[in-house]
Amino acid sequence: MTFKYKVVSNTGEQKEGSIDAQTKDLAIAALQRRGFIVVSIKGEEDKNLLQMSVFEHVPAKDIVILSRQIATLFEAQVSALKAFSLLASNVENPLLSRNLNQVVDDLQAGYSISGALAKHPDVFSAFYVNMVKAGEESGKLNDTFNFLADYLDRNYALTSKTRNALIYPAFVILTFFVVMGLMFTIVIPKLSSIITESGQDIPLYTKVVIGASDFFVNYGFFILIFFVIAGVYIWYLSRTNSGKQYLDGLKISFPVIGKLFKKLYLARIADNLDTMLSSGISIVRSIEITGDVVGNRVYSEILKKAEEDVKGGSSLSDAFAKHEPIPPILVQMVKVGEETGSLGSILKTLAKFYKREVDDAVDTLVSLIEPIMIVALGLGVGVLLASVLVPIYNIAGGIS
Repeated sequence: MTFKYKVVSNTGEQKEGSIDAQTKDLAIAALQRRGFIVVSIKGEEDKNLLQMSVFEHVPAKDIVILSRQIATLFEAQVSALKAFSLLASNVENPLLSRNLNQVVDDLQAGYSISGALAKHPDVFSAFYVNMVKAGEESGKLNDTFNFLADYLDRNYALTSKTRNALIYPAFVILTFFVVMGLMFTIVIPKLSSIITESGQDIPLYTKVVIGASDFFVNYGFFILIFFVIAGVYIWYLSRTNSGKQYLDGLKISFPVIGKLFKKLYLARIADNLDTMLSSGISIVRSIEITGDVVGNRVYSEILKKAEEDVKGGSSLSDAFAKHEPIPPILVQMVKVGEETGSLGSILKTLAKFYKREVDDAVDTLVSLIEPIMIVALGLGVGVLLASVLVPIYNIAGGIS
């Protein structure tokens, strides 16, 4: 619950703000730990919380910037409490600010940084928390946050490039179907009435187009309802575990796009494992965390099975070799890394390799999809118009 408060600081300065806490007593205790004298405090309406939870989120880019800022403050020998307090009051994202304020409260209550961050899994992933924990154990927190910022930056850039590359084709395809729909329901019916009223023989291809147009005019509403229901069903499916598993499998099985997604997830797996192993996290724990954050249920299940195999004494390469979505080249490279004791550097090489593969695939897709879709749109509209305009031209010629 969110509470609005008025407080007085040690210097006598009056301040107002809001704080998230489970109860009013916990909110007061948190403010007192910050050295404030509480003048008044009252809870906000729950509906505001509902609105915030639905519409607010923390973009990956904000976490990248936050990690850079934390690393810079730690390098300047600023304490963790002071660093997070400073960042909480300066970040622009309201949800991130509230979470950081709660982290400050937990740090004041004696939590470690990783323990405080772990209480906010929607903002700080298991990967992020475990990397921070490894940094605490090694005493190199500033390096850890720099590593995190570099990793998140790479992951954000790769994911954004892939997503943006798919948005444009999706928009063009949507435009294509909208134009075709308008042609069949508005333009063709008006022109077809001229043809049918002429009483002349109608070519077969024109009959097909007119028949399709009549079908869309008569049953277009039901088709629209069908697509709405299908969309709702897919949305519902995406909220269930079995549905997510099916859709994620479908995502990596699509021609062309499926290969792109496979390379994206393989780059993420290799990068995650390299980053965590380089930070001193055990191989079993690294596999477990990577399975949680890879972003695809198919690869998540593979990593869970690999984790069990490694726990049972199997090598990582042997564990990966059992699964078809893991390509042989990755298995062979991991095996070489295990045999030479350079698994971390091999994984880094693999991450760079698959990142280049994703970049090349995205560039190729973007360069090909635009002319293909423009030609398809032009041909579609041209064929439809020709099928009705040619008979109309013949009718006009017969009259003259």
